[in-house]
Amino acid sequence: MSQSLSKIYVHIVFSTKGRADMIPQPILHDVHSYIAGILMNENCPPISIGGTQNHIHILCILDKNKSASTLVANIKSNSSKWIHETNTGCRLFDWQDGYSIFSVSQSQLKKTTQYIENQESHHHTESFKEEIIKFLKAYEIDYDERYLLG
Repeated sequence: MSQSLSKIYVHIVFSTKGRADMIPQPILHDVHSYIAGILMNENCPPISIGGTQNHIHILCILDKNKSASTLVANIKSNSSKWIHETNTGCRLFDWQDGYSIFSVSQSQLKKTTQYIENQESHHHTESFKEEIIKFLKAYEIDYDERYLLG
């Protein structure tokens, strides 16, 4: 084959430092929109972005030349800088160091998109910790609960 082709869908999840509600509700949509712009600049088209005041879910296509860790680091650093510069009430804002990333099959895109879009209502019945543990178990990822959420 004379060219490299790929289409890898990924579901990225990361939280604010200490899972504190650091993203004010009035700017939550703006943060999601800004992250969508970062993803476009990274050649990783966003499909869905959602979350709550203490964590973010991203469904996007991972560029074939981009590592997951580089993409997440760029999302976090650029969005954090933007939040600090544009929202004076968020001077203490910071993302937690870690992240989770899961592959998503083409057949699960609609279900995953709906899940991300319904984060606000979803978290009325399930905590972020319960949510992330559910994903880790579903993907059979070993983890040490002492270090799971920092």
